[in-house]
Amino acid sequence: MISHLTLGTNNLQKAQQFFEIILKPLGAKPVAKTSEVVFFAFSNSDTKLALTKPFDGDLATAGNGTMLALKASSQNIVKSVYKLAIDLKAESEGEPGPRNNGAYFAAYFRDLDGNKIAVFHRSDDANT
Repeated sequence: MISHLTLGTNNLQKAQQFFEIILKPLGAKPVAKTSEVVFFAFSNSDTKLALTKPFDGDLATAGNGTMLALKASSQNIVKSVYKLAIDLKAESEGEPGPRNNGAYFAAYFRDLDGNKIAVFHRSDDANT
């Protein structure tokens, strides 16, 4: 059910080096990297780990840059989960819609404790 976890860092190079070492015994390796983010994939899981500089430009702290991403089986489920969260007083961080040039459909919100959560669907995962 969990797609990927994102952890904030203030030094992406050092963080990548650290995680390459500690994740190797777990069967993980970096699979995508930009100047802002690196993704690790696990050989025995679809769940990935992302390390990133916080997108707001502030320093990474416990929770700043951290986001839980939940994989949904359709765009309708993305919309439904988002609506439920907002109805329960979650704070919107991005209404449901296409992201990354239409590569996926997502919504973002912060739970009651301020944790950032994404719900998303990729059209190649199942019929929308």
